[in-house]
Amino acid sequence: MKKSIAALAVLFVFTATALPAGAQTYVKLNGLYALAGVVNPSVEFVISPKSTVQTEIVVSPWESIGGKHMLFGILMGEYRRYFRGHNDGWYLGANAGMMAFDMSKPYMDGWHLRFEDRYCKGYGFMIGICAGYEWQFRERWVLDAFLGWSWMSSFYNGYSMDGEIDMHPHRPVQPEYPDPFNGSSEWYPNKIGLSIGYRIISPKRFRGEVQRSEVHIAE
Repeated sequence: MKKSIAALAVLFVFTATALPAGAQTYVKLNGLYALAGVVNPSVEFVISPKSTVQTEIVVSPWESIGGKHMLFGILMGEYRRYFRGHNDGWYLGANAGMMAFDMSKPYMDGWHLRFEDRYCKGYGFMIGICAGYEWQFRERWVLDAFLGWSWMSSFYNGYSMDGEIDMHPHRPVQPEYPDPFNGSSEWYPNKIGLSIGYRIISPKRFRGEVQRSEVHIAE
């Protein structure tokens, strides 16, 4: 499972560095997740006056929290459409991603989020929507508040907390022979947070530097 999460991290670095040359680009970190010990860096770059594309990774490095398994990684790509202009104000977005996990499954008990007294190991994918607000401050900094909801499909084996595999998981129709492989699909929140970002590429500044360089060469 750790190798799968490492592969997602490598893929994130590859996609984040394969950006259009000269596109205005922000690198961001989710402060809300960081408080819980979860790493969520992202890279957002402009593709039109009102549109951006963001790639991000979410990694929980904890094998156990409070006795519950909580190791997972998510790689996600997202398209955002701003109402005023890119990286300025309200936006709506659509995202898709893939995940690998070794974790106790969450569920809602009324208004409380709880986790099962068992855990699952497997893989999955998701597709969803999001909404958020970005506020630019100073020259290069931005705050990004967001919430996303998605349809998640996952495929996994279930285990008791002592590590015994579940050969008869709950399914609508049981197979003829014992089979631990299981799957499920649900609507779940797939992202929430408050990220702080810094603009690492500014097209205007880049063009200015090129022009100064050309003048210097001519002299």
